Amino acid sequence: MPPYNRSNSSRPVNKRRTTTKKTAKKDPIFVDGVKPRPMYVDYKDLELLAKLTNRHGRIVSRRKTGCSAASQHAVARAIKRARFMALMPYVGD
Repeated sequence: MPPYNRSNSSRPVNKRRTTTKKTAKKDPIFVDGVKPRPMYVDYKDLELLAKLTNRHGRIVSRRKTGCSAASQHAVARAIKRARFMALMPYVGD
């Protein structure tokens, strides 16, 4: 008796899916692939900060943005400063 197929697809149950290689995300803070010294993100650069927040106004995680730990700390600090200065909203629309 064949294995029970729960899905409606015509794909056999015992076939494995092929995996695709994921490309490494580039850090959006790095300039020409070089880490800036000192690590600083300008809180007035709203275009960059808007890319690093989601539509609810939350800071996007390192896993999704591709930031390193040092640049993520700088981004979080810059977003919090921009919120305090009323340049960015605390919550989304």
